[in-house]
Amino acid sequence: MNKIKEGYGINESLCQRWLTQPQLKFQPAQEGVKGSVTPCRGGLRRGRSRPTFFPFLFLFLFVGVCFLPGCKKSEAPQTPVEKTINVITTPALKTTLRPFVQTTGSIEAFERVTVSSEVDGILLQLTVTEGARVSKGAMLARVNDSELVLSLKSAELAVTQAEASLTNLRGEFQRKNALYKDQLVTKQQFDDITTRLTIAEAEFERAKAAMMLSRQRLDKTIIYSPLNGAVEVKKASAGDYVRNGSPLVTIIQTDPLKLNFTVTEKAARTLHKGQEVIFRVDALPQGQFTGKVNVIYPSVDKKTRTLEVEALVNNADGVLKPGYFAHVMLYMEKPRDVIAVPATALLYEGDSVRLYVVDGDKAGQVTVKVGQSFTDEKSTDAPGRTWLELTEITQGITAGQSVVVVGQQGLFDGAKVKVQTAAK
Repeated sequence: MNKIKEGYGINESLCQRWLTQPQLKFQPAQEGVKGSVTPCRGGLRRGRSRPTFFPFLFLFLFVGVCFLPGCKKSEAPQTPVEKTINVITTPALKTTLRPFVQTTGSIEAFERVTVSSEVDGILLQLTVTEGARVSKGAMLARVNDSELVLSLKSAELAVTQAEASLTNLRGEFQRKNALYKDQLVTKQQFDDITTRLTIAEAEFERAKAAMMLSRQRLDKTIIYSPLNGAVEVKKASAGDYVRNGSPLVTIIQTDPLKLNFTVTEKAARTLHKGQEVIFRVDALPQGQFTGKVNVIYPSVDKKTRTLEVEALVNNADGVLKPGYFAHVMLYMEKPRDVIAVPATALLYEGDSVRLYVVDGDKAGQVTVKVGQSFTDEKSTDAPGRTWLELTEITQGITAGQSVVVVGQQGLFDGAKVKVQTAAK
């Protein structure tokens, strides 16, 4: 070990490393041989020739430089994955549609009458309850009539007395009149009987009028229904003391009914009496009802700029009730052939209107011109459905093109799409 250290002039640590690697062989330097390493304690001293580890150093530097970022090959840019957007489409329709107006209204009773007592007295009987149907002329209530019966009897006696007096005076007048013609009585006597006869006639008429009034008052102790309808509210009960004008019951006429609604100024110009009105009510979602315009009010509301309209609705079966909220639709023009798409397919940006059509798996943006809105007549009688609103397309697409109706908000021109099936 010491001999090797001295013969090769290397430090102890390096010598220790070489000794632990038996694959390395060292040859002792020979004197006078060219390129040998002379002994030098503490390190190597270069002779005329290069040390044997320099080639390894150059190889190490070469490999390191090659792995520097500048020596790496440039990677090819990755192509972004194209996103597919799910949409639902429907073909543009060539169909017959009608311009319509949708509004809301309320069903009201054709007549609403509060029946009151016309005499004073104890209410002996009230024959109806809330909700009961009544016919015109049916008895509703009866008021105690005992006092009025006596009053009528007294009036009848007064008439009898007045009639007897009048009969007597008429006989006397005839006699005096004959005597007056023969100048057997004075003019004063004739004038006196004439005056008495006139007073008797007036008294007789007064007595008859009082008797008729008493009879009418007696008749009014029984209250009758003034119309066909139903009792809406009871306002008194048997045993109550009622006076002339005291309300007893409220009766409403429910056949026909009135449908009150409003339309805009623009729609009002096409309204006419007798025009058909189609409506449905939330309480009967599977039903569709019709009526006829009966009254078009003459002035427009200054605040809402709407016109009030009243339609008559037949209700013989009684299924419609006053107070129901109604969704109303009126056709404004005759049917005509158009190309139309669902209103939900349209996107509005200022004055521009656009939609998306699908060709294959690509969506294309199309700017269109629109006309009026219409209703899909085939869906108006579908149970539980609202009317499907369509919009006329006057320019931009043709019938049969696939138009996006769901998912178009996230689309752009040329977007890749996948058409989904709409849930039924």
